Order: sequence, then structure tokens, then C-alpha cells
Amino acid sequence: MKLYWAPHTRALRVLWLLEEAGIAYERELVDIRTGGQDTPEFRAINPMGKVPALTDGAARIAESGAICAYVADKVPQARLAPAPGDPARGRYLQYLFFSAGCMEPAFVQKMMGVNLPKSSAGWGSFDLAMEVVDAALKPGPYLLGEQFTAADVMLGSDLWFGIGLLKVIAPTPAMSAYVERLTTRPAFLRAKEIEAAALAGAAG
Repeated sequence: MKLYWAPHTRALRVLWLLEEAGIAYERELVDIRTGGQDTPEFRAINPMGKVPALTDGAARIAESGAICAYVADKVPQARLAPAPGDPARGRYLQYLFFSAGCMEPAFVQKMMGVNLPKSSAGWGSFDLAMEVVDAALKPGPYLLGEQFTAADVMLGSDLWFGIGLLKVIAPTPAMSAYVERLTTRPAFLRAKEIEAAALAGAAG
């Protein structure tokens, strides 16, 4: 597998998940500051010209949720996804795609001050999305109870970003405890170290 990535992007999610999976993978840094994402070679992998993207033999995958789903199913021994046929897979898939479908649009709505009828927005509203997340996290420790999955990577990275960097979320106790739990995982810390090293190299 080869991850096409850049620091300070959604590629951190996939970098984190690959570290959780514990498999060998390559990393190719895409210099998005100089247009590396717009080359014909990269656009052949991701027509949107964005990172992350992943190749695995003949497979070409873009969109971080899709990449996380692919990796989790590719490495079943890492137990990053319930198996097909497991009833828990429904909840897993729901929250795996909640980030792109609900969390991120809700962030934009909140930051831009856009007022939409709840029935018109696929995410309902910012407040509704946060209420749903809080309720999902309260049983703990992870979205599927004791099993950490790729859905935690997706949702957890959005919460971490929304609370700490965007400061768009006023976290509930359940959210704060969840983010603390996730960001102290060894794989998350390794991913942040890889990102920091790439940034240091660019600065040098």
C-alpha cells in the first residue's frame, strides 16, 4: 500500500489508521503548496486533486472514509471493523461515514453562520449532530463499546479538530474524555510524529 499525503490535512486520519493496522506501507508526500496535487499523475489516482489517496496494487482509492473502510477490511486481523454479517457492522458503517456526511457540513454551517431548515440539511443542524455524537459516546469507551474501529478514527479526528483547532465545538464531558482516550493511543502519537517530521523537513 502507498499513502499519498500531506501534513495538516485529512490525510492524518489515514496515516493514523495505517499505524493502527500495523502493516507495512509506503508514504509519498504530495506538495500541495506547489500544486503537486494537480499533476496528471496524481489526478489519475484522485480526480479531485486532494489528499489523502491510497494505492494498493491496481486499486486506487480516494476519500478518507473510503480509504479507512478499505484498509480496515483489508487487514481483518487488526480488528478495525466488524466482519460482514456482524450486527455491529451497521453502527460501524453509520459512524464511519458520519464525519463527511454530517460532522464536516455541520462545522461549516456553524462557522459560516448559515441558517437552514433542519429538513433541508442532510446533517439536520449543528446542534443535532453534536447531540447525536454525545449520545453515541456516552456508553464508551469507543463507538462500538470495547472495540476500537476505523469509525473512531474518522469521528475522533473530526472531534479533535473541531474542539482543539477550529474551536467550533464546546465539548461535553463525554466528548472530552473520548478525544483524550484517542489522542493518547500509540498509533495516533506515531502519526503525529510522522507529520511533525515532515513539517520539520519542509521547514529545513
